[in-house]
Amino acid sequence: MIHPLILIAVFLLSTVLGYFIIRTVPSLLHTPLMSGMNALSGVTIVGAIVATGAAFLAGDGVFSQIAGGLAIVLAAVNVFGGFGVTHRMLRMFDKKKK
Repeated sequence: MIHPLILIAVFLLSTVLGYFIIRTVPSLLHTPLMSGMNALSGVTIVGAIVATGAAFLAGDGVFSQIAGGLAIVLAAVNVFGGFGVTHRMLRMFDKKKK
């Protein structure tokens, strides 16, 4: 089993690294890149489902199952919100009807 302090260190390192990477992206590219990442967010849902199922089958306890269910819900909100942003962005480029 991986020590929890290592997991926290990886989380903090990835947070700081992600901040510095996103900070350098020009604002004109941010929305198209964000909408392109929706497919990868779908992989997050699959991973959350697999992890929750594994926790359920292993009998890891109610907390693991609740955390996995919460991860599924939050990943789904992220995917649907991203598609909403993409749809709104694409509507900006539609020709106006007269």
